[in-house]
Amino acid sequence: MAYELRDNSGSLFKNDRKTKETQPGYKGTVMVGGVEYWVSAWVKDGQKGKFFSLAFDVKEDQPAADNAPQQGTPDDLDDDLDSEEIPF
Repeated sequence: MAYELRDNSGSLFKNDRKTKETQPGYKGTVMVGGVEYWVSAWVKDGQKGKFFSLAFDVKEDQPAADNAPQQGTPDDLDDDLDSEEIPF
């Protein structure tokens, strides 16, 4: 039976390819709001003991979900600046 990634869930696996101390100790995937992300985790020491520090990156090879937040590109921002309508 194949693993099916469901919304608001994911999985982490030990990073067996780690060659530098700065690389994550764990890697995996998660799905939030219908959008898949790569997740990286580092084990760190804090005042209250060990904890996971996480980073998320959108998987680029997927169609955008209808309810996913849209991010503007620098070209979009330039178009707004060229507008004849001044907001003040």
